[in-house]
Amino acid sequence: MAPPETGDFGELLLSAPVARALREMGYREPTPIQREAIPPFLAGKDVVGRAKTGTGKTAAFGIPLAEKIDPRRPGVQALVLVPTRELARQVADDLGRIGRYRGLKVLPVYGGEAIGPQAQALERGVHVVVGTPGRVIDHLSRGTLHFREVRIVILDECDEMLDIGFAEDIETILRRTPKARQTGLFSATIPLFVRKLVWRYMKDPVFIEIDPDQPIVETIEQVYYEVAERDKLAALIEVLDRMTGEERILIFRRTQRGVDGLTRTMWDQGFHIQALHGGMKQSERNRVMTAFRSGALPLLVATNVAARGIDVEGITHVINYDFPESVEEYIHRIGRTARAGRPGTAISFVAEWDLAVFEQIRARVGDRLRRGQLQLYPSRALAG
Repeated sequence: MAPPETGDFGELLLSAPVARALREMGYREPTPIQREAIPPFLAGKDVVGRAKTGTGKTAAFGIPLAEKIDPRRPGVQALVLVPTRELARQVADDLGRIGRYRGLKVLPVYGGEAIGPQAQALERGVHVVVGTPGRVIDHLSRGTLHFREVRIVILDECDEMLDIGFAEDIETILRRTPKARQTGLFSATIPLFVRKLVWRYMKDPVFIEIDPDQPIVETIEQVYYEVAERDKLAALIEVLDRMTGEERILIFRRTQRGVDGLTRTMWDQGFHIQALHGGMKQSERNRVMTAFRSGALPLLVATNVAARGIDVEGITHVINYDFPESVEEYIHRIGRTARAGRPGTAISFVAEWDLAVFEQIRARVGDRLRRGQLQLYPSRALAG
């Protein structure tokens, strides 16, 4: 018989406030990573979770955080490290929603915005800090953030944090957190340095791997078009002209200059489109992401770095306007669609000098990557 004040999340028994929040968020059954990670985390174990992008890793640690933190105690009790500003905001928002009926106070901290308001919020009191490593260290050095009460540390998208140069910062932060802590590490891949972090800073962790040999979710339809570099703009417009207008589309380019150029051209041709890259002011990046996340903005052009960690439900299509430079980059990019079991489509333009990497990707994904056909007629948008 269930104790009072509890609720169900599939076969998992949670507190009534957390179960209520999950129902309101539309969560009915745990995903495989949630089903495997939540019980040992609730039991106080360190957890290493490896699962492909879009499988619900945030809730896999967010639900235990919401259950284990005592909202009556002042001070930061949990720290979540993430690779990018956008992901800090998204994870903080998700944790706030999961813990809303338990009174959980969650604060995102990241660079690109004034540090003063973040320091003031920390002084007023928060339970969970979600931050990029650089800004967390900045607060530590200023004395505006303390780890005295921290009992839980989460490394989210750990492989991506290492990819963009946060290895030393991560170790600095882990060394300053209390040794009597619980640690969770979640990652799509487990390269050597991630394994070293596990050996050095985790205590007898529970290892969870969900489909490690299938890094791409099965609900992604993968299509490629052989397109000369000079024809990519016409190809993009033809692809978009085939759509219904209900889609939400993320387009990748390699450089900030390429993002800005394509955005201006498509805007001039009548498409509702915006850019996202590291050269933009943080306030502008926030505005663009809010519009894209809400569905008010249907088309977003981004660089790899800016799009790392974007976790937006409802992205229907990813378009590789510039072809990825590695298999890993391809997997990370197309993993932005088909989140949480939804279907999605990944479209790639393969130009003349992309063939070597293309063959590596095709060898990895096999028959699931199919060839499409374009007419490349003079389009309505290019006619002028």
